Amino acid sequence: MADPLKLLIQIPCLNERDHLGGTFADLPRSIPGVGSIEVLVIDDGSTDGTPDVARELGVHHIISFPRNQGLAAAHMAGIDACLRLGADIIVNTDADNQYRGEDIARLVEPLVGGKADVVIGDRQTDTIEHFSFVKKVLQRWGSNVVRRASGTDVADSTSGFRAFNRKAAYHLFVHNRFTYTLETIIQAGQAGLVIGNVPITTNPKTRESRLFSSIPEYLRRNGSVILRAYNMYWPVQTFGFFAIVLLMIGLLLGGRFLVFYVQDPDYSGHVQSLLVGVGALILAFLVGLMALLGDLLASNRRLTEELLHRVRRLDAKVSGNAGEVEGVESTGAQPWTPPAQTEPS
Repeated sequence: MADPLKLLIQIPCLNERDHLGGTFADLPRSIPGVGSIEVLVIDDGSTDGTPDVARELGVHHIISFPRNQGLAAAHMAGIDACLRLGADIIVNTDADNQYRGEDIARLVEPLVGGKADVVIGDRQTDTIEHFSFVKKVLQRWGSNVVRRASGTDVADSTSGFRAFNRKAAYHLFVHNRFTYTLETIIQAGQAGLVIGNVPITTNPKTRESRLFSSIPEYLRRNGSVILRAYNMYWPVQTFGFFAIVLLMIGLLLGGRFLVFYVQDPDYSGHVQSLLVGVGALILAFLVGLMALLGDLLASNRRLTEELLHRVRRLDAKVSGNAGEVEGVESTGAQPWTPPAQTEPS
């Protein structure tokens, strides 16, 4: 008989003293197919006493950063800690109670049944009232770009309400300092993990986003994450495209100069076409070299990620045997377990 599954719900926090209580109270105490539930709060340098509130609430584990390191760092610190704490399933939710606790059972159901490795809560952003028209359009555009980049059918790529099994958690690494949402989906798709979507509803808005302050900032930061992901995972396709464009420009301009030169060798016009064409050909050669170099670096990155994957597995096993997890404060609160079933007489 298989051991009961252990679920850890991680909640990244930055000055969430006023919202953490409602989020914590809304979490499910038991889920079908799950043997125990524990909660991990990652305090990302809060200055309002969020960790103290977490202890008073009875949160099981706490990670505290001495200063703010960003959502991506908090998320990955939580994933590492959950693995070392022996989690079979990890759920990530926000501290502002944006996501409904009752949806967690639906979120983890495909993982419990072995039908998916990653499950993402689809907020159905077109139906969210406080999202502006521009934001809804950007959400659709961003999800479409991520679907193409990852080769998956993810519906809501920026949703932070998601669940991972242990296999997926071993594979996911975040290289940017802004957010984990987009990059981890692309990684999961490239690693061959199965990604599922679960429609969810959200609670009313309680505060403004702390991740970005305006739509232009959102575009700038998320756009750079997507561009970097393309450069990391498809360097030949990305740089190769620019190399081909530059090559075509160089050949067209060089051909233009040759046509006029053949017609009248004594006429020295259209030298600008020759100069620009030669420059474009040189740039095409250099960008082509960058594509080859990027492909070599991508191969090395894949080997490095495989090594990190194995190290993470060993670290989780060693930490489990030791009984204590470095950098994690365990409060001693008892895990939430299903009510005992009485045997029929």
